[in-house]
Amino acid sequence: MTVTQTEAAYEQHGDGAAHHYWQGAFVGDEEAGRRLAGLPAAVEAALAEGLETETVLAACDALSGALCDPAHPVHARLAPHLPEGEDPAVLAELGVLLGRRELTRKLRRELGSAAPGRLNRADPRETVYEAWAPVGLVAHIAPGNASTVAPLSIVEGLLAGNVNVLKTSSADTLLTQHLMAELAALDPSGALAARIVVLRFPPSRQEWLRLMCAPADAVAVWGGEGAVEGVAAHVPAGCRLVEWGHRISFAYLTGDVWSDAGTLDALADDVCLHEQQACSSPQVVYLDTEDEGEVFAFAERFAAVLAARPPAVTAASAGGPDPAEEAELTTTELMARLEEHLGLTRVFAAPDGSWRVMADTRSPLTASPLHRSVWVKPLPRKRLIATLRPMRRYLQTAGLAGSPADIAELSRTALAAGVTRVTPVGAMLDSYAGEPHDGVYALQRYSRRVAVQADPVRFATTACLDDLARPVVLPRPAGPLLGKEDVQEPGSRVARADAELFFRSGGSTGAPALSIFSYDDYDTQMHAAARGLLAAGYDPVGDRTANLFYCGAMYGSFISFFSVLERLGGVQLPLSAGPDHRATAQALIDLGADTLFGMPSYLWQLLHAEADALRAYGGLRKVFYGGEHFTEEQQRTLKETFGIETVRSITYGSTDLGPLGYQCTESSGGVHHLHADLHTMEILDLAEDRPVGPGETGRLVFTTHARRGQHLGRYVIGDLGREVPGRCPCGRHAPRFELRGRTGDVMRVATYFLNHRRFLDLAEEQGGHRGELQIRLDAADARERLTVRVERAGATDPDRLREVFLAGYPELRSAVTERLLDLVVEAVDGASLDRSPTSGKLLAVVDARHRAVA
Repeated sequence: MTVTQTEAAYEQHGDGAAHHYWQGAFVGDEEAGRRLAGLPAAVEAALAEGLETETVLAACDALSGALCDPAHPVHARLAPHLPEGEDPAVLAELGVLLGRRELTRKLRRELGSAAPGRLNRADPRETVYEAWAPVGLVAHIAPGNASTVAPLSIVEGLLAGNVNVLKTSSADTLLTQHLMAELAALDPSGALAARIVVLRFPPSRQEWLRLMCAPADAVAVWGGEGAVEGVAAHVPAGCRLVEWGHRISFAYLTGDVWSDAGTLDALADDVCLHEQQACSSPQVVYLDTEDEGEVFAFAERFAAVLAARPPAVTAASAGGPDPAEEAELTTTELMARLEEHLGLTRVFAAPDGSWRVMADTRSPLTASPLHRSVWVKPLPRKRLIATLRPMRRYLQTAGLAGSPADIAELSRTALAAGVTRVTPVGAMLDSYAGEPHDGVYALQRYSRRVAVQADPVRFATTACLDDLARPVVLPRPAGPLLGKEDVQEPGSRVARADAELFFRSGGSTGAPALSIFSYDDYDTQMHAAARGLLAAGYDPVGDRTANLFYCGAMYGSFISFFSVLERLGGVQLPLSAGPDHRATAQALIDLGADTLFGMPSYLWQLLHAEADALRAYGGLRKVFYGGEHFTEEQQRTLKETFGIETVRSITYGSTDLGPLGYQCTESSGGVHHLHADLHTMEILDLAEDRPVGPGETGRLVFTTHARRGQHLGRYVIGDLGREVPGRCPCGRHAPRFELRGRTGDVMRVATYFLNHRRFLDLAEEQGGHRGELQIRLDAADARERLTVRVERAGATDPDRLREVFLAGYPELRSAVTERLLDLVVEAVDGASLDRSPTSGKLLAVVDARHRAVA
């Protein structure tokens, strides 16, 4: 975020009365009132523009980093807006909750994916598309006792794609307004600002509340019954009322743990943290007993533990009692003391009134006056449901302490009684990303589940309906270029919490490199690869697929496409690439395989080694290849010789970045669509870090957005490519690019730059070669030697190919004529060509010159 962007919002209405934030600007009462009257139109305009979930995640993650750094200017700007006495550490706590890791976990848990708004197939075998759509406008009525609730409520609304208008109390600071201004400034597209309105006004201004709620599709209210009733009167028919009301929580202890010092300390932690102001704070402690003496004895022991606790730092930071609350505390304690004379209660309290433990022999749930005020009551488990169920609408958390068997039994009983949340004692106020709140998922309450049914014939290869509707717009990449060496540095490794899955590259262009993923990232990528495979013409209902990728040594291809087929629900024969071609071919025939997945070099060897048996079988229809390319001549051979109808790229990707591109049924050769919902792509000049001109070949540079833990921004993958202009005939908006080889395929030989791809094109187009081709470079005594090794099975005469190369490649001809280079063409068996031992990929160029020097 730039300081200028944020200051611009302040400068429009920078006077002290401008305490409302409206779609990117701070405004005063008069302007806010005028804009409220036009709220429906503003909402419609905002909803007409799409909002990618990644836009929200990227801005929140950037704000998270700023909030967690006390030296950051954003932190300094927000700290003065904290409530009086509030610890500035609350900004860091808020920052953690806004981080990508927490929010993506929340999205996955509540809405099933990190991009829930995209209309993907609900079942890959059917052309039915489902998504979570925003309800439209969410009006949030924030509480006055929790400074972080309001901004987090808006973020939840944004994650669901909604426009959000939030009311804070007139007594609140402007923290939420300024937080939202900082968040919106981190989104240069302006999409977030268009979806955020924060107003501050008193309850007496009912007309404003009515104007807020009238166009709303959901109204979220934080507060007690009175607050909910006051807002409900303004909620129109058909509008969803989401109540985040006051709740009561309790602890329940079994006989074998309630005397344990650790249990008592943990219970005191739950009572003292936030001074019982949270809904999950225990107000009552139940003991699994009918013995009144045990209740009084426990209350006395627990009172001693509370007495040893330090007092609240200040009344403000503790949410200290106001006069009405003081009166309630006094009245509750006095009534309990009066009932001591009846033998019903016993009270243990601090002389200064800072805490009180009230033992009561009666079981029914009694609300506490809070501020370290705890009831202790008997409740044998056999009466737990009957006692608590009448209060089920108000129950929230049950903190349990007991044996594992007790916890399991009591959890089920408490849930049956109406509790929505069970935790260990000592963790009642803890939470986790995506945790249900009061028994529901917030993001689902702010969303609608929508579906589109499409013609199964016309949409057979359409995995995501949005690909045909509009382009994906992700945040623009920034920062320095990264190479493989940067990613492999120890300091760039994935955070330990996200290091869950390890792969090594095939090593075809250098030493194998380690790539690390979280399972969530892996799942996202496999779903993307699955969508790409559908676009390429894979049929999960009709195809019987043999997975013939290499497996082992932490190489990811076989495992990845096993996962892809699993997500597609396709029939899979997980054979993997093996040296026994006869056994593999027999398995294909016996099991009725009609579709092959694998590396071109391996599939080429298998098909030619078992050509007679596989031609006689005649059942092969589709080949999806990855890692290398089938040349046009090789594809012609597959179709003419083996009767294969479809030969297409299974994906374009890398071990470290995952799937990057996919082919559609209109794509051929090296042309792919970008996985635009995962990555942005740049094409940079070969020598300078600047974009190439339209249609020019350059270095492919990718920025991965749907990744947590490891930053892979502006990553130079080592491939060359060019942009394919115009929209694809398939109708997809995703950008297209054509692969043009690897930077390593360009060789500096005898003072000239020579390209492996040029040799391959000449061999096919002029020489009629249909097999594999490899170049080997050696340092001879007098000059360098370039040997073109061609597969004997598909080669024409080597001397004829040598003439083709010299005639069609001027730079090569000059090097040979000037006696700087010896050119040799030799025909060899395909098995003798050098390949990566891990992936089985053919090594396009084998540079042995440095070996000779060594």
